[in-house]
Parts: sequence; C-alpha cells; structure tokens
Amino acid sequence: MQRLVSIASLLGFIAIWQGLAWWFHSPLLPSPVEVFATVGRDVQSGELPYHLGITLARLSVSFLIAMSLGCALGIAMGRHPWLDRVLDAWLTLFLNIPALVIIILCYVWLGLTEFAAILAVVVNKLPNVAVTLREGARALDPKLLEMAHCYRLGRWKTFRHVVWPQLYPFVIAASRTGLALIWKIILVVELLGRSNGMGYQLHLFFQLFDVTGILAYTLAFVVVIQLLEWSVLKPLDRYANRWRP
Repeated sequence: MQRLVSIASLLGFIAIWQGLAWWFHSPLLPSPVEVFATVGRDVQSGELPYHLGITLARLSVSFLIAMSLGCALGIAMGRHPWLDRVLDAWLTLFLNIPALVIIILCYVWLGLTEFAAILAVVVNKLPNVAVTLREGARALDPKLLEMAHCYRLGRWKTFRHVVWPQLYPFVIAASRTGLALIWKIILVVELLGRSNGMGYQLHLFFQLFDVTGILAYTLAFVVVIQLLEWSVLKPLDRYANRWRP
C-alpha cells in the first residue's frame, strides 16, 4: 500500500510539473517530456553514462576512504578519553568549516588534480563519520566487554561478536548520511575544478542557460543515488534494526 501511495504521489508531482510547463510555456521550465527525451538522447550517445560513471567512481573512492578513516578515528576517540580530549576541538573546527572553503583550499594548495578533488570530499565527510562512531563507541555495553574478557574471546572474536553488532547501526547511520552529503559535495568539486563528471556538465549547462540539460542530468544522478539507497543502504538498515519490534 505504501508503495502505491509513493507512486501515486510521484505521478502527481509529474502531472503538476507538466501543467506548469504548459502554462508558462518557457524554456526556463521545460516539460517532463523534454527532460526525459534529453536523458534518453544523452544515454544513447553515451555522454551521460560517461560523466555519470566518472562521478560515481569519485563518489565510491571518497566514500570508502572517509568511512574507513572516520570509523577508525571515531572508535578510537570513543574508547580512549584522552584522545577524545585532544581531538575534540579539531573535530569541532572541521565540522564548522564550510565545504566550499575546504574545496577551494585543496585546489589552491594541491592544484586542480584528482587527488585534490578526492581529498576535499574526504575532509568534508570524515568529521561527520568520526562523531557518529564516537557516540557508538561510547555506547558500548561495558558488561558485555567484561564478559568477553572473562571468557578470553580474544580481540578478533570480541570485535566480531560483541563490539561490531553494537557499532553496526551507527556505521549504517553514518553511511546513509554520508552518501547524501558526499554526492552533493562531489558536484561542487567537479564544478570548480574538474573537466568531466556530472558537476562539470551542470556547469556547462548553466553557462548556456540550458535548464533542460540541468534537470535531465540532475534527474539521472538522483535516480541512481536513490537506487543505491533502496537496493543497498535500506536493506542494511533493516538488517541493523531487525531486533526492534
């Protein structure tokens, strides 16, 4: 039933969009038919898959690096109060620096390179992951850890059977919010300093006042990200919360 409601709501949105496009009859508000036609044309020519693939590759690399480093840092800070006291001010600082400033500084210091682009995304996302996992590490049940120590499970078994099940929901939460944040930052990174990718294409369309192209590429990218959310992150989230009634 929920799925039918969602589909009906989406169709209603498209109908309103079509009605407004017909009413204003302006190139600044193209109809859904024009946008979908542009998507189909650029998919057939290979241009859209090329730029989308490059953006998704950057997103994947940035996401994996930010999650790996952020999880390690957050767990370490949550388990070692002295480290938390030392690095807490650093986290607060980086959480409050605007993403655009970090992107510009990475390009100025390292040049308009792929490494600078990836680094800018990682630096923007890593503090959020660290904060989430720090709270997860702080919430670990000390009685379960004491039990694992008494039964001499060892570090690996303790992490696998005691620590990881408790941290897993926090990792999934960081992943879902991270994906939503990273793909937005990726587009700005590509717009400012790359010669390919979805952000670069959107910049070209902006210079040409091509609203149809902007909406077409935005729609394609959002659909792909939403498919990742539905097919990967939501099932993992349900698995993490399977114990809830």
